[in-house]
Amino acid sequence: MDYSENLPQLSAEEIRVLGSLMEKAKTTPDYYPMTINSLTAACNQKTSRKPVVNYDEQTVTLTLDTLKRKGLISTATGGSSRAVKFKHNFAIVFPLLPAEVALISLLFLRGPQTPGELNTNAGRMHEFENLDEVTAMLEKLSQDQPAYVKALPRRPGQKEQRYVHLFGEQSMEDFDLPDEDLKPAASGALEARVTELENELAALKEKLDALYSQLM
Repeated sequence: MDYSENLPQLSAEEIRVLGSLMEKAKTTPDYYPMTINSLTAACNQKTSRKPVVNYDEQTVTLTLDTLKRKGLISTATGGSSRAVKFKHNFAIVFPLLPAEVALISLLFLRGPQTPGELNTNAGRMHEFENLDEVTAMLEKLSQDQPAYVKALPRRPGQKEQRYVHLFGEQSMEDFDLPDEDLKPAASGALEARVTELENELAALKEKLDALYSQLM
């Protein structure tokens, strides 16, 4: 799937599932690709996650299905286990360095963060040389076409800007911004989600019409 001009707009569930796969590929490679059970546990972690969620396996399974249709995950079989396992295709779909993938996965899983917070939190996924390297990489990601992240306005008393990913739905309470600054982000994500749902509904209607024609 070609995302060279526009980023896919993902739901909160898709962001959490994809981010968990991206994280675990680096932090627990011996247990990757992941089963539904282990991936559900990773999504529901009470540490290194914001917000904390409580997905059931059905939610994760349905989310994997939508991510697979978008080309962002795939299944892996073989070995001694018969269980179907899942892996992300993020680094295949998007031409990014491993360090850049690490930053985006942290934004997926922990919400908006400053370069300093990202530098601290990235330890298990990628060791950056210094804070300047993180800042330079975030600037590059914000200037790419399409941009993957953007800087948020500084909060009162905060020296560093926080950065946020541009892949879709996010918890607005994480932003702590005036309402007028939140509206563009919220309306953009909502509009993209509505468009996606309309497309899915149209595809479903087409399938039902075809099935009805066969039965007649």
